[in-house]
Amino acid sequence: MKTVTVSIDEETYRRAEAKAAARNTSVEDLITELLNGLRETPERDWTKPAPPEEFERLKRLEEEVRAQIVGFSASDRLPRDELYDRSRWR
Repeated sequence: MKTVTVSIDEETYRRAEAKAAARNTSVEDLITELLNGLRETPERDWTKPAPPEEFERLKRLEEEVRAQIVGFSASDRLPRDELYDRSRWR
């Protein structure tokens, strides 16, 4: 078993803690699970085109996402003067 040390920002760590707590596990176990998933995922040869079924899956996913955002407009949620007010971000 190898020990690995990683550095992540506070926000990412906070989210990882919340996700781990929701699963009743630790951040370490969550990361281990994620990395073990890499072992189970076959490597993709990016020099060859994706198989047709993968293309179709991604196309369906894109259509689902587009269907969820129909009618969305940022201007409906934020007035123009607030949108371009950069002083509030300093």
